[in-house]
Amino acid sequence: GAAMDLFGDLRRMNKRQLYYQVLNFAMIVSSALMIWKGLIVVTGSESPIVVVLSGSMEPAFHRGDLLFLTNFHDDPIRAGEIVVFKVEGRDIPIVHRVIKVHEKGNGNIKFLTKGDNNEVDDRGLYKEGQNWLEKKDVVGRARGFLPYVGMVTIIMNDYPKFKYALLAVMGAYVLLKRES
Repeated sequence: GAAMDLFGDLRRMNKRQLYYQVLNFAMIVSSALMIWKGLIVVTGSESPIVVVLSGSMEPAFHRGDLLFLTNFHDDPIRAGEIVVFKVEGRDIPIVHRVIKVHEKGNGNIKFLTKGDNNEVDDRGLYKEGQNWLEKKDVVGRARGFLPYVGMVTIIMNDYPKFKYALLAVMGAYVLLKRES
């Protein structure tokens, strides 16, 4: 009978540990989401952090650089500034430099962008018939960057199997890690 009691205790203990680890994992995920939402509020940008996916902005930014964005609507957009913008019909925002700005008396602003490493301006990237961007197209403006930190994101996008393997390993680690 004593051996059965011990076995029962062990089983209950493992269940309790498993619940604890699952809760721990849920707490980590919800904390990350809260930090992300907080960054959105503080920066005014729907995407406070983006990864540069192409070489169109070299040498200013390279593929894999992590950009920190803000998007305060009171700040005027100026030529020379690096903006991240979204175009209708494209999922992925584009990181390019403002090269021309047209400001009207009523405060309306239209501007043109171009990648530093590109031969031509971005009119070919805008939706058909659109020649200028407006403030509503801007996701954010580059305020700082960390070189190459975003390479992990690029690798995970280019090799989806790697992404799932990495997520599985991280999940297993969090769930199976014993508290010392």
